[in-house]
Amino acid sequence: MPPFTDEELIQKVQDGYMIESVEEMTEGYRKALRVQLTVQADTELMSAPAYWMAARYAPSTNTQVSAHAIIQDELAHANIAYRLLEDIGESKEHLIYGRQPHEFKHPYGFDQPLDNWAELVVATGFFDRAGITLLSDVHENTSYGPLKRALVKIGMEETFHLRHGEVWMRRLSKAGGDAKAMVQTAVDWMFPMTIEWFGLPDDMKRHTGQLDYKLKGLTNDQLRQVWMSSTVPLCEQLGLNTPAHFDAEKGEYVLDYPFPCQYDEEEKRWMFDEGEISWDTVFARWKNRGPMNEIYVESVQRSRSDVSRWLKKNSAA
Repeated sequence: MPPFTDEELIQKVQDGYMIESVEEMTEGYRKALRVQLTVQADTELMSAPAYWMAARYAPSTNTQVSAHAIIQDELAHANIAYRLLEDIGESKEHLIYGRQPHEFKHPYGFDQPLDNWAELVVATGFFDRAGITLLSDVHENTSYGPLKRALVKIGMEETFHLRHGEVWMRRLSKAGGDAKAMVQTAVDWMFPMTIEWFGLPDDMKRHTGQLDYKLKGLTNDQLRQVWMSSTVPLCEQLGLNTPAHFDAEKGEYVLDYPFPCQYDEEEKRWMFDEGEISWDTVFARWKNRGPMNEIYVESVQRSRSDVSRWLKKNSAA
């Protein structure tokens, strides 16, 4: 039995108490932490095959090495999160190799193909910025001590990924012509994709466990604002269009399109003209996963059998 009731634990963590072991957790706390860590781990893991397949478009050996360094970091970050899940009773082996592709909990954005170098660098500039936005909030506010300490290393490395994306977005935008046009095309589909990344609007949020247990500090809409507060000015500096603007009267960023709206995954185009859709429709799209879901998961899961065959072959020799 945990030493606290759920109500007592909520009050303690809101007052600053840090949880250090599973023995201190109520089932509600453990469940909320498990969901959060699973999304974190799966997101880090699935970014690796997405970036790896796009790294072949790198314009030079040096840039490809940089992309591979990011991929190595992402896999290490995934391992940290899965290791933390093991500490609360989950099986890393099952989470990585025992689930079907549609059972992974990463954002829909990492089910999309990255078809050129511009898309890879905008992904590191947008998606990794979303990751930093989320994990910086967790690092600052989490009541789970082991996660707070682990995020120190992760945060520094994610900042490198973000800087890589920003530097290359600047280079390609400054080059103009086709290079800048490719960046703009990537921004056109990745900006709304990342806005959607943060989940339900606050007035529709169904579960508040992560806030109640102080596993994070900001709401979904607040996190969206944090992300836009750096992303929109960056794009404006680079002469890139985004479907959002700062409303001085409201003191916040406002989207210039219906949210949420339908997405054509074959054309990688948001269908703004068709108007707002229900969140149930969005959830159905997320549940069905995106076009690269099975390919990305299979590329990770087959690694175990590939290594096993290699070990068997070389041990026999």
